[in-house]
Amino acid sequence: MKSALYQYQALLNTYLQRQRSRVALLAVLLLSGIALQVANPQLLRYFIDSAQSGGAEGQLILAALLFMGMAILGQVLTVAATYVSENVGWTATNQLRADLALHVLKLDLAFHKARTPGELIERIDGDVTALANFFSQFVIQVFGSMLLLVGILAAMMLENWQIGLMMSMFALVVVGAVVWAQRIAIPYWKLARQTSAELFGFIEERLSGTEDIRSSGAVAYTLGRLAGYSHTRLRAERRASLIGSATWSTPIVLFAIGTAAGYVLAKALFDSGQISLGTAYLVFFYTQLMYQPIHQLTRQIEDLQRATAGIARIQELYATHSSFVDGRTPLPPGALSVAFERVQFAYEDAPTLGESQPLPGTDTPDLVLDDVSFTIAPGRTLGVLGRTGSGKTTLTRLLFRLYDVSAGAVRLGGVDLRDTTRSELRQRIGMVTQEVQLFHASVRDNLTFFDATIPDAAIERVLGDLGLLPWLRNLPEGLNTLLAPGGGGLSAGEAQILAFTRVFLREPGLVILDEASSRLDPASEAMIEHAVDRLLQGRTGIIIAHRLATVLRADDILILEHGHIREYGPRAQLMNDPNSRFAELLRVGMDEVLA
Repeated sequence: MKSALYQYQALLNTYLQRQRSRVALLAVLLLSGIALQVANPQLLRYFIDSAQSGGAEGQLILAALLFMGMAILGQVLTVAATYVSENVGWTATNQLRADLALHVLKLDLAFHKARTPGELIERIDGDVTALANFFSQFVIQVFGSMLLLVGILAAMMLENWQIGLMMSMFALVVVGAVVWAQRIAIPYWKLARQTSAELFGFIEERLSGTEDIRSSGAVAYTLGRLAGYSHTRLRAERRASLIGSATWSTPIVLFAIGTAAGYVLAKALFDSGQISLGTAYLVFFYTQLMYQPIHQLTRQIEDLQRATAGIARIQELYATHSSFVDGRTPLPPGALSVAFERVQFAYEDAPTLGESQPLPGTDTPDLVLDDVSFTIAPGRTLGVLGRTGSGKTTLTRLLFRLYDVSAGAVRLGGVDLRDTTRSELRQRIGMVTQEVQLFHASVRDNLTFFDATIPDAAIERVLGDLGLLPWLRNLPEGLNTLLAPGGGGLSAGEAQILAFTRVFLREPGLVILDEASSRLDPASEAMIEHAVDRLLQGRTGIIIAHRLATVLRADDILILEHGHIREYGPRAQLMNDPNSRFAELLRVGMDEVLA
């Protein structure tokens, strides 16, 4: 319990500290409304007693007007408090979403390989949404409800100690029962949040694979799996709701009993002449008013059940840390040399949420790269060949430091990748693949990755260097042309144009082309050829390709087989050696042999 309270306090301090003025205003509005609720019934008591004793008509009218004015003012304060609290809650939760998204983006690639985007979306958005009320009103409403309850009990105690004592005991019983019910419900709400994340993960995966599902005739199977996930979530949510219902049903039952007891006691005191009719009605009104703070506490505790489950899952996500540690050595300017020094690498299991390191396996993982050593001088281009699964793509992942080597070292510009920062590393390496990720945004935003500091003139200059200004002029709104989701409406060649321009704008020292032209038609490929030559000029390059025309522009050739280097050397030398593997590939046709 102490740990949970610490988590609540830490979150509130972090995300409400920047909104101190709004939180203070919200507190003033809520507490002012509470003061009006406690004071207004006194006017009713005065009105009744004055009317019964024959008070002046003017005084009765004044009391009635004051009562209505305070009631209207109370409603105005409620509306204002709701407006401010929504602002506070959404500002805090949006900041928490941004922090969680940034944290997830910094985690190792193994973490993302083990989880679907849908699951992470539900964690970042769904769990945080459950905290909106926690940030905006929870502390103030709980404090305010308790203060209102204390104010009501104090007012009743001043009127009659017997009624005040009985209602105080009743309030303690109700609050204790609600807290007890809340502790029972938290684990069930946590399970419900998890099943929701699993359902969203399933939906996201299937929506992204709609074409394959339809073409494979797997629609019925997919709907069956969706029904299974939905049923699991239904059971978890229903169980959590049923258990959680004890939080609000318990005080309703107890309140009915306490209210009846209050009525009986008030009637007995009125019949005996100990209290006036106005006081009796005041007791009735306060008894009814007591339901509001108790009901508010019940709702807040029910929200806390969901919030606690969400906080636990958010803390689990925050507890998952990257195994990478950045160094501080900067990379040299210009074209960057590349060196793999006796590199060994194997993919390991991804860590579960809450763990910072991969789980140890019972067996040693299979090596994807084994004793791989080669160098690329600055400004030279290396062509990498190999069958699917030979380790070609793994080379690029290690260069971007999406993974760390199991043994050996990878150096860029003479600097071990572990000694520099990942941000600088990824800024200095540009990559173009056959699958280009495009966003539902303008051409400018897709080219700059939403970097508004890059001027249009720089973008147009790059497109001019690539010979692509005619393509830009053919767009209906130029750089402001809005792309359809997923790059819909663009050909594969046009998507590659965007990818090449992105790399140019960053001025990298190393360029990696991962089968960038393997899916292009001849016309598009011819258009890209000039861009490739221009991109590699004055830069170090790595070309991973199946197509002969693309790899023949490389200075050196590296052939991988089963994670080992089969052959490595200057392209011209290997071409002229009839016994080389590269010469054999040229004779028999590379596309067939490397498929």
